Amino acid sequence: MGKKSEKITLREAFGIHYRAFQDIRKYCPGTFLVTALHSVIRALSPYVTIYLSARILNELAGPRRGEVLWPLVLLAIGSTALLALLSGILFRYKVAMGARYGARKNHIFADKMLSMDYADIDKTETHDTLSKIKQGENWQGWGFNRLFRFFSDFLQSVFGILGAIALTVSLFMMQVPETAGALTVLNHPVFILVFIAALAFAAGLSPMCKNKVVKYEVSCTEDALFGNRLFIAFGYMSSEPSRASDIRMHNQQVIARHYMDMDNAFSVVGKMSKLAAGPAGAWNAASGCISAGLTGMVYVFVCLKAWAGAFSVGSVSQYVGAVTALSKNISLLLETVGTMKGNVPFMKTTYQFLDIPNTMYQGSLTTEKRADRNYEVEFQDVSFKYPGSSQWSLRHVNMKFQIGKRLAVVGENGSGKTTFIKLLCRLYDPQEGQILLNGIDIRKYNYRDYMDVFSVVFQDFQLLSQPLGANVAGSSTYDRERVRKALTDAGFAQRLETMPQGLDTYLYKDLEASGVEVSGGEAQKIAIARALYKDAPFIILDEPTAALDPIAEAEIYSKFNEIAGDKTAIYISHRLSSCKFCDEILVFHAGELIQRGTHEGLLADENGKYCQLWNAQAQYYTQKAV
Repeated sequence: MGKKSEKITLREAFGIHYRAFQDIRKYCPGTFLVTALHSVIRALSPYVTIYLSARILNELAGPRRGEVLWPLVLLAIGSTALLALLSGILFRYKVAMGARYGARKNHIFADKMLSMDYADIDKTETHDTLSKIKQGENWQGWGFNRLFRFFSDFLQSVFGILGAIALTVSLFMMQVPETAGALTVLNHPVFILVFIAALAFAAGLSPMCKNKVVKYEVSCTEDALFGNRLFIAFGYMSSEPSRASDIRMHNQQVIARHYMDMDNAFSVVGKMSKLAAGPAGAWNAASGCISAGLTGMVYVFVCLKAWAGAFSVGSVSQYVGAVTALSKNISLLLETVGTMKGNVPFMKTTYQFLDIPNTMYQGSLTTEKRADRNYEVEFQDVSFKYPGSSQWSLRHVNMKFQIGKRLAVVGENGSGKTTFIKLLCRLYDPQEGQILLNGIDIRKYNYRDYMDVFSVVFQDFQLLSQPLGANVAGSSTYDRERVRKALTDAGFAQRLETMPQGLDTYLYKDLEASGVEVSGGEAQKIAIARALYKDAPFIILDEPTAALDPIAEAEIYSKFNEIAGDKTAIYISHRLSSCKFCDEILVFHAGELIQRGTHEGLLADENGKYCQLWNAQAQYYTQKAV
């Protein structure tokens, strides 16, 4: 956005904003209709008043006929009141829908994230692009935020111009009488063309100056976005409870203050301030001067024609008001178009994100719902490397699950354990080989159906600031007894008894002041309960007891065979003691499956990787005190 690019054409500006209008209006039904009605009434209302006021003044300055004057007065009062009432009603709706617009337009980003291939969600570039969009919105309301205002200003200016033209045409048609002497020059076609050209030039020049200011604003984009990023990263550090202890123990505020002081994007000595005090300020002042000069030209021309006898004094107010309004609406239109051009780079960034294609094949076969849970998964010569990486994360993996068994996946960090699970859950597809479910390539199954075969507790799981029961069920309506059983099986029964509203107790205080804070270990038990409630044939636990104390860990493991029932359970763990109860252990190293077997069998291989890992952990428990 901050780099120089080719000149933005009018067609490009209108094209991308029309596309945005088509996309956003699905999320905001009725918003643009109400805005359009309000803009039209707001644009035309002043002309009704101007026109009727001119007729009343002409009547007062002329024959003063009561039968003409009073109906005009009543019509002026009634129409003004009615238009004000309609404008007020529509304005309230517009404000309400405008506030809703801010939230609704965010749904388009949420829907994109939810429908995007996980491989793209996992890319840093995706989150960086989304961050740029949000920072542009927060800085000057660029992107979709501007669309609502553009729509309103564009309609208001167009209808304002049409209304002004309707009331202004007669200004140039009415002739100065021949008795006016030198002032008859005002009737000459050349004079009228020169005057209209001068008006058009002045009306266009003022917004051109304003648009120069917009360009200076856009040129500050990179500085402003970086400044916003720093402020978001460091500006709220002191108010975050989770950071309070680190800040005090390690003086982290010193680092934060260094970066806050280093960036001067928004300071009085920053780029934006210098531009405001220099060229941007000068262009802004020039715009104001030109507007004032234009108004003066209109007053002089209209007053001269009235003085020469072309029309009565009442028409002066009509023409001055109409021509001034015409100028303002032309300026508003050109300013709106200029700002739309300035918004194009931000809209391109927005659509760079929204146009990320979904390339993962979704499949069409239905995953059969087997009552006997007889599902078999096989990896056939599977290899995988992450997008943009030249290093294989998994290489030539061959293995088959034994249904209903307990499988442990172990290895050092970076050995391929998590990648193995991501491929199994089809968050990624392998570049080589295939994964089969009951003999069929998993890519051929309906993606959502296949995902429903698995219940997963990821190491970085997230709970919602919602009631406990809803967190476990993943829904606001659920089977309360099933939720209680899942929590009990996960070792949360004792804590549940202390919850003030039981399953209806809110977790955390983000949305409910009486919400309950849970510890890391308690949160992990809730996450395990959530996986159990789903009741899928496969249950996968990624470091399931990392936040539990040894007693709670032993409790979970001692009863997990009963909890898992006929499910196939897969564990990723660094604690090899948790592998002892598993039927089979897979040992990964440098992306390869190098060992598999039972705990006892793998320990018997003293030169094997599993035995090395076991001894490395066991030494801290078996070493005698010196």
